[in-house]
Amino acid sequence: MKKEFTRLFKENQGIVHKICNIYFYNRLEKEDYFQEIVIELWKAFPNFKGESKFSTWMYRVALNSAIDLLRKEKTQPQLIKFTQREFDIPDNQAKVNSGKQEKLYRAINLLSEVEKAIIILYLEDYSYKEISEIVGISETYTGVKINRIKTDLQKKLNHGN
Repeated sequence: MKKEFTRLFKENQGIVHKICNIYFYNRLEKEDYFQEIVIELWKAFPNFKGESKFSTWMYRVALNSAIDLLRKEKTQPQLIKFTQREFDIPDNQAKVNSGKQEKLYRAINLLSEVEKAIIILYLEDYSYKEISEIVGISETYTGVKINRIKTDLQKKLNHGN
């Protein structure tokens, strides 16, 4: 079971990286949450029945884990976080990402957790049906949400909000 999980995870680990990039903006948080999500995937792996593609199952578990981690974080006392910019420390990760991609990630980061999940899956070319199954909404409503999210993102990208 460990070998199969490791193989499947290695083939699809980009999914977890994308979710971490969208939900957890701080580089150090991304690394911690990446590990948390991998642990949740490992715990849930015995329940993977192969009724859907592994990547679809992985998205479902990883997105739910990310949203759960954010909910838990909101119930914890908030500490003041300083950004690297405030300390004038260069952010190597920002150099790796293109300017457009970084701007898109910032805009997506302003969306609700469910909207983030929907747009990530849409950008990964998942069908409306697959998105609706992963997120737990109807296929028709998925289409409506995608159109609204695209309009909202376009406004954010054009106005820099």
